[in-house]
Amino acid sequence: MRRRQNDSAAGRVPVGALQVALAAEHAAVWVYGLVGAFVPDTLNGRLSAAATAHQARRDATQRILIDAGAPPVPPEPGYLTPEPVTDAASALRLAITAETDVAAAWRSVIERSPADPGLRGTALDALTEAAVRATRWRATAGATPLTVPFPGTPQGS
Repeated sequence: MRRRQNDSAAGRVPVGALQVALAAEHAAVWVYGLVGAFVPDTLNGRLSAAATAHQARRDATQRILIDAGAPPVPPEPGYLTPEPVTDAASALRLAITAETDVAAAWRSVIERSPADPGLRGTALDALTEAAVRATRWRATAGATPLTVPFPGTPQGS
């Protein structure tokens, strides 16, 4: 019988949810490369910090998957944006969307890893960091509300 990808060798690592989180991290790394072409140079430090954080989270997630015996999903060659990115405002909206997507993906990991407090903590850190970045980008964009209830949930989008 073939093991489903959602099952881990120990039954503790939610491989499917981690693959979705990894895919969201891949997309976020790509997004920050695009966003950097449209926002003022004064935001370069924040963009770089966000991209670096997503790269580190991506790499750590790949290691978790490899340790669980699952080949990590590769990044896509490109991503479809929800709207054309043509200026700083649309670029900031894309950054908010990327962070919201990352938060949702990591929330799913939290829900699916009740037996692994270490992984739950990692996922909670990732969700929290994404929610904070999304709030900061909303503030920069002048979007309201600045924060959302329950980041990572559909109503928190």
